[in-house]
Amino acid sequence: MQNHLSPQTIRQNLLDAGCHAKMIEQFLSYQQNGDLEHQLGLLSSHRQKLLDKVHSQEKQIDCLDYLVYQLQKNSHTSTSDQESHCSGTRNGGKKP
Repeated sequence: MQNHLSPQTIRQNLLDAGCHAKMIEQFLSYQQNGDLEHQLGLLSSHRQKLLDKVHSQEKQIDCLDYLVYQLQKNSHTSTSDQESHCSGTRNGGKKP
């Protein structure tokens, strides 16, 4: 079954998804050759890279949330639990 998307539409979609020029050219080459398996492989690989970035940034947000939580908690109490609980786990195992 032939794809009805124009090369320009495909190129723009891949650009919008953050794909680099070399990958886009490879994808379009696979398109011309009817190599759906390799096209899907490229998309899957790029998707995984994006997911890895999202997860990494989620951890960074969790670290900030934990710091805000600790600052707010410490402003209400005189307890000084100052050690970092951020490295390695989400919220250091604590919920804000």
